[in-house]
Amino acid sequence: MVSSTLMPGRWANCNDSKRDLMGGEDSWEPPSSRSLSDAKSVLWYPPQLLVYAEHVHSCNTWCLKSDGVVVGKGGGVHGGLNDEVSFKAEGGIENKALFFSLRRAFIVIRETSYLHEGHSVVHTEFIVVCDALDVLPMKSTELSPHSGAETVPQTISSLCLSQLEEDLPSDINDWSKHQVRDWVLQLKNVDVSVADILFKQDISGPSLLLLDTSDLIKMGVTFGPTKLLIHAREEVIKLKSEKPTSSFNKPGKPSKPYPFCRYHDTFRYVEGSILDVTESGASDLIEPCHEYKAFINTPDEAKMDKFSSEVIRFAAACMNSRTNGTIHFGIGDKPDFVHGQVLGVAVKDKEAYENGRKSAIDGYFEYKYKHTPQMCIKPPRFVEVLNRNETSSDKCVIEVDIEPQSAICEDNIYHTYITKKAKKKTKETESQPSKCFYIRDGGSSRDLLALTTSSKPMVEYKRFIDQMAQLSQLRKNAEEKHFKRIKSTTQGSRLTHMITGGTLSLDKSHFERYIIVTNKSHQSHLENLGFLIELDPTAVLDFDPESAQHGLQTYFDQQSSVSPHLPAKYKITEGVEDIANKLKLTRNTSWVFCNGGIEHETPSDIDQWLMDKGASVRDVISFLCRKDVLPNKRFLVIFLLLSTVREKMDPLVEIFSTFWQELRGTDQILCICDNENAFTSWKDLIETRCGVDISGRCIYELSFAEVNGTILSLWSKNRRAIRFLPCGGESKVPLEKKFERSLNALEVLCVNQCEGGNEDRVAIEENFYKGGNVSWWNFHFSEQPGSTPFIKRDKFDYIMNTVIPELCSLTKACVLLNLLHVPGCGGTTLAKHVLWALRDKFRCAVVRKNSAKLDFADVADQVIKLLMYSYDEQTPRIPVLLMMDNFDDVEKVYDLQQVIETECTEKNIQSAKVILLNCMRSESSEVSGQTADTVFIGNNLSEKELKMFEEKFKEIEKTHKNFETFYGFMIMKKNFKAEYTEGVVRNTLKGFNMNQKNGQLLAVLVLLNVYCRGSSLSVSLCEDFLDLQPKPVCGSIKVEDGFGKFSNFIASCSVEGMVVYKAVKIIHSTIARQCLQELTAQNVTKAEITDLLLTTNQLYECTQGKSNLLEDVRYILVKRNYSLEEESQFSPLIQEIAKETSGQEEMVLRNASKRFEKDAIIFQLMARYYYLKKKDFSEAKFWADKAKELSEDSSYIADTLAQVIKHKLKNVITTCKDVSPQELGGFLKMSQSAIEAFKQAQNLAKKESLQRLHIKTDHCPFNTSGCLGEIQVGLLVIDLLKKTPVFSADGVRHDILNQVLSGEVKLESIERSDPRCNKNRTYYVILRKFEDVLENLKYRMKLNIDYLEKLYVNLGSGFGVKDTREQIAQNELFRCFREYRKMFCETESAHLLKNKLMNLKMELHLARQFLEREKADTYSGILSCLSKEISAERMEKVVRTYQFVCKPRHNPTPKDKINLIYASVVLSHFKLESQCVMPYPELLKILVQVLNEPTPSNDSLPLFFIAVVLMWPMPPDLWHRDLGRLILQMKTAYHNALKEVYNGKSPIVHFVLGNRHGYRRLVHIRAIQSCITDAQEHFASLWRNGKIWKEKKVRELLRRVSGALSHGGILADTFIPDLRLEVIPMYRSQISGYADGSKVSFFLGFSMKGPLALDIEPQC
Repeated sequence: MVSSTLMPGRWANCNDSKRDLMGGEDSWEPPSSRSLSDAKSVLWYPPQLLVYAEHVHSCNTWCLKSDGVVVGKGGGVHGGLNDEVSFKAEGGIENKALFFSLRRAFIVIRETSYLHEGHSVVHTEFIVVCDALDVLPMKSTELSPHSGAETVPQTISSLCLSQLEEDLPSDINDWSKHQVRDWVLQLKNVDVSVADILFKQDISGPSLLLLDTSDLIKMGVTFGPTKLLIHAREEVIKLKSEKPTSSFNKPGKPSKPYPFCRYHDTFRYVEGSILDVTESGASDLIEPCHEYKAFINTPDEAKMDKFSSEVIRFAAACMNSRTNGTIHFGIGDKPDFVHGQVLGVAVKDKEAYENGRKSAIDGYFEYKYKHTPQMCIKPPRFVEVLNRNETSSDKCVIEVDIEPQSAICEDNIYHTYITKKAKKKTKETESQPSKCFYIRDGGSSRDLLALTTSSKPMVEYKRFIDQMAQLSQLRKNAEEKHFKRIKSTTQGSRLTHMITGGTLSLDKSHFERYIIVTNKSHQSHLENLGFLIELDPTAVLDFDPESAQHGLQTYFDQQSSVSPHLPAKYKITEGVEDIANKLKLTRNTSWVFCNGGIEHETPSDIDQWLMDKGASVRDVISFLCRKDVLPNKRFLVIFLLLSTVREKMDPLVEIFSTFWQELRGTDQILCICDNENAFTSWKDLIETRCGVDISGRCIYELSFAEVNGTILSLWSKNRRAIRFLPCGGESKVPLEKKFERSLNALEVLCVNQCEGGNEDRVAIEENFYKGGNVSWWNFHFSEQPGSTPFIKRDKFDYIMNTVIPELCSLTKACVLLNLLHVPGCGGTTLAKHVLWALRDKFRCAVVRKNSAKLDFADVADQVIKLLMYSYDEQTPRIPVLLMMDNFDDVEKVYDLQQVIETECTEKNIQSAKVILLNCMRSESSEVSGQTADTVFIGNNLSEKELKMFEEKFKEIEKTHKNFETFYGFMIMKKNFKAEYTEGVVRNTLKGFNMNQKNGQLLAVLVLLNVYCRGSSLSVSLCEDFLDLQPKPVCGSIKVEDGFGKFSNFIASCSVEGMVVYKAVKIIHSTIARQCLQELTAQNVTKAEITDLLLTTNQLYECTQGKSNLLEDVRYILVKRNYSLEEESQFSPLIQEIAKETSGQEEMVLRNASKRFEKDAIIFQLMARYYYLKKKDFSEAKFWADKAKELSEDSSYIADTLAQVIKHKLKNVITTCKDVSPQELGGFLKMSQSAIEAFKQAQNLAKKESLQRLHIKTDHCPFNTSGCLGEIQVGLLVIDLLKKTPVFSADGVRHDILNQVLSGEVKLESIERSDPRCNKNRTYYVILRKFEDVLENLKYRMKLNIDYLEKLYVNLGSGFGVKDTREQIAQNELFRCFREYRKMFCETESAHLLKNKLMNLKMELHLARQFLEREKADTYSGILSCLSKEISAERMEKVVRTYQFVCKPRHNPTPKDKINLIYASVVLSHFKLESQCVMPYPELLKILVQVLNEPTPSNDSLPLFFIAVVLMWPMPPDLWHRDLGRLILQMKTAYHNALKEVYNGKSPIVHFVLGNRHGYRRLVHIRAIQSCITDAQEHFASLWRNGKIWKEKKVRELLRRVSGALSHGGILADTFIPDLRLEVIPMYRSQISGYADGSKVSFFLGFSMKGPLALDIEPQC
């Protein structure tokens, strides 16, 4: 024996206390080659193969054999880590020995040479030191006892190191530095020192791949070993690429054989697995016997002969023995393989094997029995062999089943020929081939006619023949017994109950969501998995890596909408609902590839999957089982076992365990497989892994066809029926399920909606009449025989017969109808009624809610897909009617309209038509002016409507028991009488207790509904808050019941949030408002409810709808109502809390800042509260700074920071009567800070606006608050300076202040001429410190005023809608300008200077001052006069003033001349006959003169605009032939001047080309408006939808221009034959789909962006 001192000292993967067996980690080194020649030699078995075992089992004896002869044996290994076993060579073998190695062991070889009787004897001992006892067979090796001491160790070393190479990770990237060292050690001709160098340099697998020759030489490796190492590395890479995982060659886990006599099962073998049946003889005659043939070493040319002869021999044996049997080709056997090891063979021509079978039967069997073997020997079956990682290979196992049925074989016996018969008939004299008679004898086939040394060779044969009749009868009895085993099953009803949660109908299933877990599918499965499409699972966890190529995912994707993902996408790195939204989790089926197969993710084999991918898939399961993702207890996990799960390490076992833990049991788990063997294996594995019996949650007695049929039958005819869309001409087109599901932003209404459905009519109608949302079923039920019709509102016929036809006649691609309604008066119901009535004439759809999260580009894309569905050409024949419900901002509606317009243009769709039906709540209950695109529904029903409500009520009384609680219906029936609502609420809330949870939840719902219309709380949140315990079966408590006596105020609804979920809401807005009033009367304040809402953490824990709730709470805190009548500084809720319980609003806001601790807008709100209400400017600055930290690049946050300083300045100036020098310095410093802060806000606003230009759907307008704020600070500085003695209130001092702030006079000059200089010296010292600010004050104020004026005059809302906030800003700008005008546009001391200074210069100064006072010193100011109520006399004075300023002696600037032209044009619209109006030819001469002069860039836009307007060719005025260049220059100037502000805006059309000449050819918008007698709002509506151009008076007023399409634009014809000018279509969708060169006509409008084509019509 070898002492333990020879043992190596390193063990891998064990703790430090067990690493060192020799006194140190690095104390042992592998033996050198020299030591192997010593009398004692040690083989080093690589450390990384060692895995420390805590407990080592004992083994009594070991025996090594070769060819059946014992060559070694030894004592046992008992328990300890260092126990040894000795194998001593003995026996008669001289040159062969079969060596065994133990896994995770050291093998030590000791050789001793000595002389015995004159001969040299070598004694070899094999000592195995191990920590585990798995015996690993090794190849027999040539050994010579006389070859010296090195032979045995080196031979075994090569074997062990080849084992090392197999056990290294398949990917070099996974090698550790220890494994790299071990790999180097096994290289031939590479010294140990090389391995040591790499080890000390920490070279692991990834760095090994990067090494080159120079790297190795730098480390000290010589050139020879370097080349060997590089070469060996490349060989490993090549080997690994050819052979993915070495473990494929190893025997694998047990496997069942393919089911006997079946050909369409989905069974597959896994390479290396071991069939758990042995080669055997007959048992019960029905259970097949088996025979294995490796078939891998047979040459290709001999394979068919081998196949034929083996099949015939086996078949004859089975037939004679009357037993079923299967012969397998591609299954290994001893001694080369493990018995039953799946190898697989490559088959190029499967048909050849079937032909070979037929030919062999003809050639080997006697002619008289030829037909019997044809029936008994089944065609070959080719069973696919998978790789260990479940991917497909090119191999299969060939199997032939033998079934000698008694009715076929009767009592016959079957001989076969030793060789194949000749095809030609032989003569009787010619010898026939010898015959054989095979029977099954144990695991082989034996020929009873074979030559034998027995004295009675035919005795056994004759005895067998004599017993054939008895054997045939046994076979017959066995068959009869087998066929009597027919099971009666109840699993169909069990499946129905489990998959519906007890409702027995999938239309009304208790489960809202389904998750599928599945494994490797087979092509034959797919035809029976249609139920998966109908289930529309939320997620599929697919463990088939080839699913996306030819598996289940491919099949599913062909019929439904799928979002493929890898598990890593589910890792929680941000908000849970944000992740769900990105995954489109509840909108598309999320297909999770749990074992690779997409995005270059490599599949893992079963043994490695848990390490490689287990953690990420567990993340998926944890994510899906969260209460804020899927509804608690209302989703079902279905394990669909398409392949048998056999191994305990199979990923599905781990997945089941994870779901079982997450769901706390199996009540939400259903397992489906199609055979008992698969079920038994699965059940046993789960019971071993989890300790639970899942028999009661498994379906296994039904085939997948039966499962499919059972599940499909659980849907109503409506759910399974084909849905149809209208297609024009009363034709219909089927709507594919996949296409419909891909429209996840739309709810499509089909022609045959609801037909054949079996929904619960009573429940649906009760929910609606109580106040719930109307559904399509309500309209359907009202059309059934015996029902009264659905109530038609008075506006229904008007919309159907007037508005919709008019909208269809317009040429715009996307037109709008606004349906404004008082909340709770049936506006949404009316809108849906219109859709229902038009579903066979329009393609109707509803935009799914949650507009705040809608991607308008995505919505537009889906709308166009719906429009064009089934049309091959680019011209749809039927419009889309798209309903939007309760968008919180009308601007969003216009944004969507614009995006749809753009989409139609980009898709080049001709004559596209999309009608937007915008159903929006109105803040006013009074009937507003009805316009061409707006219909108003109020809360005052007509007599006709009341009569219909009475008739409907009679029907309700008969069909519903609890009709008294139908408050939604009754409120309308009572015509919104307050007395009814007050009585209902007072009675219901009697004895309300705010300390009870249902009362708290009701109060929260009421508050949210009043201040955030349409808000709700998820069912899961309510269940959690009310401590309800839902169960995964129907019949458990309803959430409405948890509200107790308040349940009649609660209605259920579905919410389209980031995830789709069920929720509850207050039934009616009138009920909600009255409840809030009643709670206030019972001393439950709004502050108390809001505080509860903000501070109750339970409301924000892991439940569905959390993000929606946070958004709603934030909305009621932040959202202000803007009004021209009154200033709204805070949200209605905050203002009413302040009014009801003054001071409590501060507590509410502070709690809000804690709830939204990372929300810059809430911090901004805090800052606004403190500077507006509390006048606590230091606290306001604190919150503004916090907001700035969170949102540094927001111009709105920057503006708030500036507003804090401005309001502080305003406050101190207002409260200060006399300003001391010290105060003046502080105030001016504060002013300077405010100005700089507002400048920063302006810069950020411009930056934001430029960024938005690159975002297709971002139409947010420019933030003007920074510009306006700087103007306001300027006015405060003026007020401040007026309070100083330097600039007193008298007229002279006013003019001096004007001059100082204009930069015309220096402070030093003022100080010298000041008679009170000494008294005011300290003031002057302070003022000089801020002289830069003061000198630029007027310039900066004027700059911002002109900037805003230019914006407001030239740019308007994209759809002509007045923005209330913008109007408020314009009103404030007007107020500021009035103050500015008083300061800078009036000379109060002129009478004192009359005699001295009234000269030409003063006269010119006063003229310019007048123009500035009238806002006529800029072109935008002059143009604005057209839309103001200004007298002709004032305009005449402006023109005369400009004529004076433009006299040559005054050296007029180009700007002066341009303004003169503008003033003359504007005056012509007020008083054309005025003497001040310049003759048109003279005006054009001045224009040409200016065009020929150098013009500053700031003046280029107004110049090019007025030039294009005035010079547009019309007879007889054939002016400027260079007009095309001017148009291009105008477009460039427009972009340069307004690019920072035109996002979200449209250029205003200042003039339209008219029918007359001269000035009269320029028609202003007011002239067009005068053709319409209705109000301004009606005109804006006509302008938006294009109806204005159909008015007869308008068409008579304007000139129609013709042109041709060219590259997305229009080239307009002129009266100059060869001059065609580029014109921009106002709506490009009006020309989409038409080819270049198509003729069109249009009206010509003039905007700063360029000439615009209005009302484009094709010309025949």
